[in-house]
Amino acid sequence: MALPLSGKVCIVTGASRGIGKGIALQLSEAGATVYITGRKKDTLDQTAQEVQSRGGKCIPVVCDSTEDEDIKLLFDRVQREQKGRLDILVNNAFAGVQAMRVPGFKSLKEAAESKINENNNQANMTNHTKPFWETPPTYWDDFNNAGLRGHYICSVYAARMMVPAQHGLIVVISSIGGLMYIFNVPNGVGKEACDRLAADCATELRKHRVAYVSLWPGAVLTETMEECISKMDPSDPQSEKFRKTFSQAETAELSGKCIVSLATDRHLMKLSGKVLLTCEVAKRYGLQDINGRTVAQFTSLRNLLSFFPPLAWLSRFIPGFIRVPKWILTLSANKF
Repeated sequence: MALPLSGKVCIVTGASRGIGKGIALQLSEAGATVYITGRKKDTLDQTAQEVQSRGGKCIPVVCDSTEDEDIKLLFDRVQREQKGRLDILVNNAFAGVQAMRVPGFKSLKEAAESKINENNNQANMTNHTKPFWETPPTYWDDFNNAGLRGHYICSVYAARMMVPAQHGLIVVISSIGGLMYIFNVPNGVGKEACDRLAADCATELRKHRVAYVSLWPGAVLTETMEECISKMDPSDPQSEKFRKTFSQAETAELSGKCIVSLATDRHLMKLSGKVLLTCEVAKRYGLQDINGRTVAQFTSLRNLLSFFPPLAWLSRFIPGFIRVPKWILTLSANKF
């Protein structure tokens, strides 16, 4: 039986670990040839080996998404090796996690020695709790050079290959940080900009039959979050909240399953320009996570109430099938 993405060519940026790696695994398992990018050859090679062990085809490319020349060389290589073909681009690269102080450690020394902060930069770890005017101006770049500017540049090069073919899908991995304040100012601005990037690019790409969507995963139990939770001090008030939130978390591969389904949807252009939640995409296509779990519905009233401590007790009495329309969620942004 033919695989759904057999013969397709894909690029996934920031695929050394986490969601990017999960997406690469699912796209390759569906039959695509997947180019994966990251800054470190050793971790890229590990991901490529895992892809290949599952029968997929993966090509690791060392590429820093903050370096324009690296991005150009990546797309030049795909253009050359695949004779101009590119079917899917997933913009996932993001350096903000390393810039934040990860909560839950017993000490800054313990955090600095962990693998979560690759640069062992203790100064950055304190920035998580500071207002924007007390953080270095470069904090903006930590979140938005790879995680926004890099997405735009990759999208430019991808569109130059997809538009002549009158076919393609570009996905930007965003989050609920585009709707409400989460973590800090650079993160929120960057995530909302990613959503707008998808909407505005989709407007210009529509007549060329190229789709562009923003995908919001829910809580995802990545390697980084597993490390973080395992190191949390039980006396830290955030510890219980983190453990509860991630007890029903998505795997890193669910986003990949969602993208496979979107890429094979004949009516994909109807979704172009939209923000799509992984839980909604899973419901739309009847997907389960790779561990067999039904995907938790982020928009369920019970789930949303749990995020508001004064009302959290009500969640025990609300049936899980009652959902809040997304237009109501947008009211929390208070734009007008």
